[in-house]
Amino acid sequence: MSAADDRPTPSLTVLVTGGRGFIGSHIVAALLERGHRVRIVTRSATASEGDERIEWLPLDLASATRPEAFSAALDGVDAIVNCAGILREVGRDRFPILHGDMPAALAEAASLRGIQRFVQISALGNPADGEFVASKHQGDARIAATLPESVILRPSLVYSAKSSYGGTSLLRSLAALPLTLLPSGGNQCTQPVAASDLARLVCAAIESQPIRRSKPYDAGGPTTVTLRDYLSAIRHWLGLPPNIAVGIPSWIAEVGATLGEWSGRGPLGLTMWRMLNRGNVCAPDALARLANDFQFRPQSVGAELASQPASSADRWHARLYLLAPLLRVSLALTWMASGLVGLLLDPAAQDAISTAAGMSPALGRSLGLALSVADIVLGIWLLISRRPAQVLALMLAFVIGYTLAITASLPEYWMDPFGGLLKNGVIAVAILVAMSTTDRS
Repeated sequence: MSAADDRPTPSLTVLVTGGRGFIGSHIVAALLERGHRVRIVTRSATASEGDERIEWLPLDLASATRPEAFSAALDGVDAIVNCAGILREVGRDRFPILHGDMPAALAEAASLRGIQRFVQISALGNPADGEFVASKHQGDARIAATLPESVILRPSLVYSAKSSYGGTSLLRSLAALPLTLLPSGGNQCTQPVAASDLARLVCAAIESQPIRRSKPYDAGGPTTVTLRDYLSAIRHWLGLPPNIAVGIPSWIAEVGATLGEWSGRGPLGLTMWRMLNRGNVCAPDALARLANDFQFRPQSVGAELASQPASSADRWHARLYLLAPLLRVSLALTWMASGLVGLLLDPAAQDAISTAAGMSPALGRSLGLALSVADIVLGIWLLISRRPAQVLALMLAFVIGYTLAITASLPEYWMDPFGGLLKNGVIAVAILVAMSTTDRS
């Protein structure tokens, strides 16, 4: 950005959708730094969110498909930034609604109020790569038709040295692996733009004089960067020594993306893979347009990373990001296997354990059946649950309950040569770690 960005600007009240997200939070911070007031709409807002310069307004965007839904939100608003978006459809959050109907309704509501300053955060890519991109571009067209003065930004890979989310978290974790795995040699190209730069660009667009825009703006960094070079830069920033890069066939990456798509969780999916494989770079005149219209000059990946040295927390996050889902799966499989072992236990052996514990064989068999089924159910539930912390808490309760019950009735099991009860301590710690990493942003 140029020195002109330091000029005094009138304080504006800016409505931000998606203000809690990775990109949105950077934009909110930049708006506050520029002296603007911010109103954030979110599904769940409390009266005391901290900064008095931010007003929180509860609004379910998945149901805000008509202009009147934004009546209260737009009172006293001078400008709008729409950062709301989803990578995957979950429940009521659908692409056509959140990327199409909702932004169109917001733009129409702004037009009715005479609000011309409107910035849309879209996505750079080919609509053929998936409904995420296609729905974003369809929403862009509907906004531009209603508000010709709107500024539509289509960023390439958005990253930050201060934080990460989704795809950038995944790339950090890949960079931290002992071996760097590069699909097709890692020659896929992106044009990474720092989240702080994108936020400053949004501020410049909000503060600029509203004029009719000819087309959306591609937003990227100053240079095209290959996947190989980006991962190398991140690894260097993390303070990790150079490692061996291994090229893998693209079909292996596509299988991984297919599994990620099937799981319905995390950033890895077919759309993201297609976008990367195609090359996520700006149009040749993109930076010139941004420099001419908004005096925008983005910094390089190296400059952004150098501005914020990595901490041990960054290294922990990068290393644990891929281990967290593996831990969750291993716990689920362990519970399912434990349940199956209980169901297949020899009846004579089960009766002997029941007798030693001071209960009748019939009661022992019934209790063993119930606990085995419960273990299997918990294992399956953990695999499919979108709120794993709750399931993990139940598993922890089961471990504690098992341990206390066996200690009371069969204390000699603490001397088992295979350490059956001793291992419960390790399993309990593993559950606590899994509970601590359920938020994998």
